[in-house]
Amino acid sequence: MLTLIAWLILIAILVPNLVIAVELLAGSNPRGLPLPGAPVPQVTVLMPAHDEAAVIGPIVDTVLERLPEGGRLLVVADNCSDDTAQIARAAGAEVVERQDPTKRGKGFALDFGRSHLQASPPDVVVVLDADCIPEPRAIERLARGAVAHGRPVQATYLFEPQPTGSPMLQISGFAFLVKNLVREAGLERIGAPVVLTGSGMAFPWQAFAAAPLDTGDIVEDLAIGVALARQRLSPRFDAAARIWTKPAATGSTLGQRTRWEHGFIATARRTGLPLVREGMRTRRPGLSWLGLHLLVPPLALLLAIDAAALALLLGATLLGAARAPFLLALILVGLVVAGVLLAWRRHGREQVTAGTLARVPLYLLWKLPIYLKLVRGGAETQWVRTDRTGDE
Repeated sequence: MLTLIAWLILIAILVPNLVIAVELLAGSNPRGLPLPGAPVPQVTVLMPAHDEAAVIGPIVDTVLERLPEGGRLLVVADNCSDDTAQIARAAGAEVVERQDPTKRGKGFALDFGRSHLQASPPDVVVVLDADCIPEPRAIERLARGAVAHGRPVQATYLFEPQPTGSPMLQISGFAFLVKNLVREAGLERIGAPVVLTGSGMAFPWQAFAAAPLDTGDIVEDLAIGVALARQRLSPRFDAAARIWTKPAATGSTLGQRTRWEHGFIATARRTGLPLVREGMRTRRPGLSWLGLHLLVPPLALLLAIDAAALALLLGATLLGAARAPFLLALILVGLVVAGVLLAWRRHGREQVTAGTLARVPLYLLWKLPIYLKLVRGGAETQWVRTDRTGDE
């Protein structure tokens, strides 16, 4: 009986760990998308902004400097109670304002901007959050990639390194890198649709016109990418186009992660298995892999589950169960840990030092309230602006 229980525990952790191990190893050497030498398409940067008066002026200046020739910057000042619209206009952006307190969230702002662009649509729309800085030529790369491949293209969206930040802030930045760079590159390498991560998303106009923007989903970017993948407009990933943002202030980081991870888990429950089945039915293995990707818990939660599973398997083995389940689980979890350490060695040392990385067990405890709140039925469903001040 103990041996049967041990095998069942192994089976329970098998798929998510195999999926993330493959993605981590496949994405360990990210590459930029191949781009033809065609002219740069007409591009509009669409920037949803809610109460961003404190930061939007310098952001607009930088984006205008880095727009391809003939490019356009449209700011949607959405339900603002400050001077976001006036500051953006003064900096040189085109601005439209939206006020509808019953429909709050980024998706509604994007839909409003899309309606404004319909009279004279560009070739490509690049969605950029109002607290993000694109690297030089990143917008051009995204626009060219979207036209060349006829698909949405996701940039590498990362937190600026915080070498003097708290350990939890540094580890959170590294976890963000694993999700938004390494695993995205892994999805791209194995030919699966990548996940849209919110900022630095380029859409050919046809795909943008077809995207379900105004659903009110708390993780609208993820939902948009899934919907487009189902429409055979699967997003691609360009590791060479990078977008940077400051991490949330220490006091807001847990809230930010709570909103995102609750939204991710809710979307995964709703779409993961249906995507696996749909991919099998339509002979689209990449779509099935996207479904499997969504069924992998966030990394911190997965590692916590793995630790509990290994403890149970070790106890069962000591009580007389067969050793094979424990040894196989140890190898499986070891592959995941090796993939994470490889990601740190190649890409993450600016985000987190080796000494700080050793505090990952404390990071798992720090995130425990996120999952306890979800278990108690207190899932976050409302969009809230993230405070990024206070950690200078």
